[in-house]
Amino acid sequence: MLSVLRESRYRNLFTAQVVALLGTGLLTVALGLLAYDIAGADAGAVLGTALTIKMVAYVGVAPVIAALVNRLPRKAVLIGADVIRLAVAISLPFLTDIWQIYLLVFILQSASATFTPAFQSLIPVVLPNERDYTKALSLSRLAYDLEALVSPLLAAALLSVIEFNLLFVGTAVGFALSAVLVLVTPFPSRTPVTTTGSVWHRTTLGARIFARTPSLRFLMAMNLVVGAGTALVLVNTVVYARDVFQFDNSSLGFALACYGAGSLLVAINVPRLVERIGDRRLMLTGATVSSLALIGAVGMTAWATSAAGGGAWWLLLPLWLFIGAGNSMISTPSARLLARASDDNTRNYIYTAQFSLSHACFLITYPLAGWIGAASLTVAAAVLAVIAIVAGLIASRGWRSPTNTPKSIEQEKMAS
Repeated sequence: MLSVLRESRYRNLFTAQVVALLGTGLLTVALGLLAYDIAGADAGAVLGTALTIKMVAYVGVAPVIAALVNRLPRKAVLIGADVIRLAVAISLPFLTDIWQIYLLVFILQSASATFTPAFQSLIPVVLPNERDYTKALSLSRLAYDLEALVSPLLAAALLSVIEFNLLFVGTAVGFALSAVLVLVTPFPSRTPVTTTGSVWHRTTLGARIFARTPSLRFLMAMNLVVGAGTALVLVNTVVYARDVFQFDNSSLGFALACYGAGSLLVAINVPRLVERIGDRRLMLTGATVSSLALIGAVGMTAWATSAAGGGAWWLLLPLWLFIGAGNSMISTPSARLLARASDDNTRNYIYTAQFSLSHACFLITYPLAGWIGAASLTVAAAVLAVIAIVAGLIASRGWRSPTNTPKSIEQEKMAS
């Protein structure tokens, strides 16, 4: 898997991704402390609103920006997004009002919604060999999972010697290093992009390609499976750990680490797995694993909330590991479907559509996990399990062909 790092262009881009992820991780911790510093006991509501703004930017802003910048040089787009994120990070320590947090979070996440799809769509161009691209996807998944573990530990270590506002400096350094690495990386030559139609036509192009391409409709259903499992873990683990089992904060980290460990174990092995069983079977296996784990979570929750449910904690941990593993079986190879279904003219639109549509699933599952979970964790787990099962069944029936290539932009315009 590490052999792809011998390619200098990909090595630079992967390093840029890692340092930007670490900076974003520090930002997450620092933003929570800033919200508490400004809002006190209302910090949770402030962060909840900020996360909602983040998702709105990902879902609503990304396609519009992709339509506007598609003809611009990719390097300029990536560096510009990093510079905007750097400027926001430097500005955050000086905020004094809640509305300022909301505004800058929207600007920051809009820049991230520009950077991430453009970055992801560049990797298959740098690594055109599908086997190498699969290894790069596994490395990317590992980077995301390790960041979730390393960033909080790094932030905790730094907070023992510095004020929390200085964490924003670490975030800015991460974005600055990312911009420098992108700047010094020679990008492959790009076929001139044919841009036709109105801004609205280009904004919705990626979603319309998703709607008519069987492999991408399959991926859309798979995104909902991932959203269901992720929502139960990220939204309700703190409730399980602190309220149901009445453990300390370390138990929360341990449970989330089990989820991350499952994802890591699968990501390492994805290149071998897709060679043996293919993308579709691996992703459907992941949907089955996640759905069965969610069904198990329903029983575990019912037991945990009963009078004799103290031992359910030791069932929760492997269930979280299996949810992480199932989600990784879906998420890690998913970009292979995007690469096959795109060309130079449509690639950025398709990757942006995946970025927006996958986050739209979280806009559905996160509120369900939180609102229903506030009344009954058992019912919340059951609802999310049903969503995952139905989405998996829809996916399994929606795509049976191994390859599907969408029409060109000109053909799509004529058909619309």
